[in-house]
Amino acid sequence: MSRQPATHNRPVFDRLHPKIYGAAAGLVAWFALMAWVLFDRGGGDVSLSLAFVTLLFVMAVGLPWTMSRLWRKHRMSNEPLHGPVSLRDWEAGDFVVWGAKLRSVHAAIDVLLPLIAVSFGLTAIGIVFDIVRAHALF
Repeated sequence: MSRQPATHNRPVFDRLHPKIYGAAAGLVAWFALMAWVLFDRGGGDVSLSLAFVTLLFVMAVGLPWTMSRLWRKHRMSNEPLHGPVSLRDWEAGDFVVWGAKLRSVHAAIDVLLPLIAVSFGLTAIGIVFDIVRAHALF
């Protein structure tokens, strides 16, 4: 028996809010920027690897964004038009995941947490790398 109050009349969403996608794209951009700033030291081999990783990230963010723009433009006439939902209203609702319901806030955390960990983890590793290199004795 659950002691949680019943959640009646809570909206149910099957898509992430656009601001969640924007935050994810921002975290990917942060990762790429910090990789260039903290690990590119003018060496040709590292620059080439960073260029390929950056290209991969641009494609990983750019292709879904382009497809979403095309989907909005060429929507079928029988599809319901979903109006813009504020982030606060989206957070108050539930999110459908494979037939189950999850709080929208928890879904956003599940999506963004790996990106946050990788982006800020790379930044921390790069800062430690620069500190160690600055204090290294040759």
